[in-house]
Amino acid sequence: MRLRARLRVVMRFLRLFGTWRARQVFLRNAVVAFGGISAILQFVGQFFPRSFPDPGLVVALSLTACLVWGLGRARPVLRVEQTFRRPDMKVVVEAGDLFDQSAHLVVGFCDTFDTVSAGGAVINSGSVQGQLLLRRYDGDVQRLDAELVAALAGTEPAAREDRDSKPLGKLDRYPVGTVAALGARPGLVFAVAYSRIGNDCVAASSVEDLWFSLGRLWDAVHRHAQLEQVAMPLVGSGLSRLDHLDQDSLLRLILMSFVARSREGAVCRELRVLVRPEDLEHIDMREVAAFLGGLAAGLDRA
Repeated sequence: MRLRARLRVVMRFLRLFGTWRARQVFLRNAVVAFGGISAILQFVGQFFPRSFPDPGLVVALSLTACLVWGLGRARPVLRVEQTFRRPDMKVVVEAGDLFDQSAHLVVGFCDTFDTVSAGGAVINSGSVQGQLLLRRYDGDVQRLDAELVAALAGTEPAAREDRDSKPLGKLDRYPVGTVAALGARPGLVFAVAYSRIGNDCVAASSVEDLWFSLGRLWDAVHRHAQLEQVAMPLVGSGLSRLDHLDQDSLLRLILMSFVARSREGAVCRELRVLVRPEDLEHIDMREVAAFLGGLAAGLDRA
């Protein structure tokens, strides 16, 4: 299974060369390289006009160099890493599988902490939460529910639905931003409720809800993770209907929230944000690297 997953990643990596973003980067860099080489050749040609090579050969070599340079600059970037000094921490953004990480995990939930996924009812089995049930709990929904009940024991529900209004799933609604720490170290799961699920089983969230929930998440990580590595997906990019933000904007929102909270004190020594390989064509990882570099510089000056 892991071999197949790796092959899929490789194929997606190769397909990224055909995305609009890769073509844009390729064309821009190829044109810039051609202009630079042309200027250099004209300058050199003024001093050595007789010893200059055949013009056709020069053009062919120049075009080849430009194509190679453009392809090199347009190659897909699968991993970005930024080290911060104050506090001492690291942020990594990379393509990968959340459940292959040896770290504490973050998984998004709705405000009722529903878990039923049989036939896709209430919780989609293909979502991160559905994969949590299948891969971390071996499909044992009773064990997951029992851990959720224990983790939420000290939190008062904000409301309770009646069964006639909500025929499927759980009835207690918790405040958005509620975080349930499941399991035990070194493999905690931080279940964060950042969306509200309607009685029609359709989840919805907003930028304000997500930002508030991220703040509560970092507080919970600070309390429970003991500065150990934390891995999370690109929350908000799935079925929570945050359609007005693209993946690139969601990623920047998460990173900015984490760094802003870290100014008050270390949350963890390493945050790892896992991006689905198919989402890479919507995220400019070079711009993400520059964004993280700017956040690091700002944090150092603070």
